[in-house]
Amino acid sequence: MYDYGTFSFESKTQVLERAKTFWNPDKTQFWTDAGVDLVIDRREGYFLWDMSGRRLIDMHLNGGTYNLGHRNPEVMQALVDGMAHFDVGNHHFPSVARTALAQRLVESAPASISKVAFGSGGGEAIDIALKSARHATQRRKIVSIVKAYHGHTGLAVATGDDRFAKLFLSDQPDEFIQVPFGDVDAMEQAVRGRDVAAVIMETIPATYGFPLPPPGYLEAVKDLCVRYDALYIADEVQTGLMRTGEMWAITKHGIEPDIMVAGKGLSGGMYPITAAMLGDRAAQWLDQDGFGHISTFGGAELGCVAAIKTLEISGRPEVRSSVHYIADVFAKGLARIQADYPDWFIGIRQNGVVIGLEFDHPEGAKFVMRELYERGVWAIFSTLDPRVLQFKPGLLLSRDLCEDVLDRVDVAVGAARDSAGNSATGRRKS
Repeated sequence: MYDYGTFSFESKTQVLERAKTFWNPDKTQFWTDAGVDLVIDRREGYFLWDMSGRRLIDMHLNGGTYNLGHRNPEVMQALVDGMAHFDVGNHHFPSVARTALAQRLVESAPASISKVAFGSGGGEAIDIALKSARHATQRRKIVSIVKAYHGHTGLAVATGDDRFAKLFLSDQPDEFIQVPFGDVDAMEQAVRGRDVAAVIMETIPATYGFPLPPPGYLEAVKDLCVRYDALYIADEVQTGLMRTGEMWAITKHGIEPDIMVAGKGLSGGMYPITAAMLGDRAAQWLDQDGFGHISTFGGAELGCVAAIKTLEISGRPEVRSSVHYIADVFAKGLARIQADYPDWFIGIRQNGVVIGLEFDHPEGAKFVMRELYERGVWAIFSTLDPRVLQFKPGLLLSRDLCEDVLDRVDVAVGAARDSAGNSATGRRKS
């Protein structure tokens, strides 16, 4: 019997059966078929334990949600203390917690940012960003990149890959335009009609496999936005909060965005909260009609408490130093592994602890993911480019754990190469 206090299960098998019945049959079956029978039980720091008791080192972090580790003691204590005063709060009224977090976010952000509107999930924060841009410019068109991902809610899903938009009849080709990542000419062609409200881009596109922006590309896009009077929206949901060695990755490019979106890690992994940080122009609707966007759980006060502590931890000088150290350890270690398998492990995409590992097979990262899972490491393939493994070290990893992970990666990469080769041979024989 697995007793979790308010509910219990007889076995892991029972959880999987009921997940198919009551939750998500396709996703549950997908992971079973992929050889990943994970049902997370206990979690602490950078470790997960399956219901069977098997331990995994978490190198996925749910997209950066657990930058500071699972159940970070400082964030947990802040929430425990916060529950003496706060609950979700009331979105209609001024709030001490929302006001305190908004001020800290503005102070952490580029100088262009002056106001904050809160959401409960990343997609909602993206929706707020897009609505703010449309209000500011009185235009409807939004430009994003091919293979983009910005969430699954109403407007956000339309900016992303067709896989997610068409399923719910949310593709809107007249209003949502996509151009190839890194193509400045295509971007200018998209915005030159002066009918675009905003260009939205992840500073490093995560679900696309972390392709690094070519030198000068983001700066050129920002210049085009200024020239053709479109707003620049920096989606920092996965790249923000010190993952690149700076609080916000966009600042490494010297760009002051009109809007910047934060989520995932902002929660400290403990309480859902996201934010659309707005420049003066994008924030005009807050003066005109502050009830223009209402979100019962957006900026929940306990979430604000978790986020304030998360910002404080992430901004410590020793954490910044830790990120640079961890990034260097992995850069050197992964380069050594790549040198042993140059025809299979063909690319390392890295900015700080934002890392993508590229393999010479259309689904190479799936093979590596499976072999890592068997060796006690959890990392996930990129949904929109399965050649690339999303590899996301935490901000507070110890040196010993970094080296442990690298040892496991070394073995897993070799085993995955053999598995992929055997798979290809089997297909040719059939």
